[in-house]
Amino acid sequence: MSSSESPALDHRIVKALAHPLRQNILTILNERVASPSEISEELDERLGNVSYHVRTLLDLGCIELVSTTPRRGAVEHHYRAVMKPFFSKDDWAQMPASTRRSAHDTTLKAIVKDVVATAEANGFDTPEDVVTRIAGDLDAKGRADLAKLLATTREKADKIFADSTKRLAGKEGTASEVALIGFATTTAAAAKKPAKKPAAKKKPARKAA
Repeated sequence: MSSSESPALDHRIVKALAHPLRQNILTILNERVASPSEISEELDERLGNVSYHVRTLLDLGCIELVSTTPRRGAVEHHYRAVMKPFFSKDDWAQMPASTRRSAHDTTLKAIVKDVVATAEANGFDTPEDVVTRIAGDLDAKGRADLAKLLATTREKADKIFADSTKRLAGKEGTASEVALIGFATTTAAAAKKPAKKPAAKKKPARKAA
């Protein structure tokens, strides 16, 4: 393979993201260790359905078994993720468009849900909370530069979370979230289109005298 060629897309990525519920499960197990029962309760999904997708992620090597706990004559299995819920630009480029749309749709719904819940609970009220928006026109280089910046920011944010988890060492911290969204807006493009002029009304024909 030449240096200019992108590495082959790991088939596990496509299969892991092929179902919205697996995306949600993978996200949760990146945040903490959890069992199918706990995930089922959090996502308000049937346990059997969650367990099926957990087994799929386990078979794909996206998650691993951490521990087991006896529960009322049964055994509860606890898992954690070994694959991040985000992927490189090359990975995204090689994915089917339907998989990309599905992955983005799931993530956007989760972001909107958390933002609305926080706002309704009178959140966004500390100096550390950051809410900002930048909009404008970008050329091809600008789009590429912005994507690179967001990728770097994501990696640094991931490290901050990991370092904080180590410092907490099992103690409770402040539940926090970072959402990075950079996209070409369809609403802005629509706004720039000249409005269609209404069709001229035809004057009624004059009756002959």
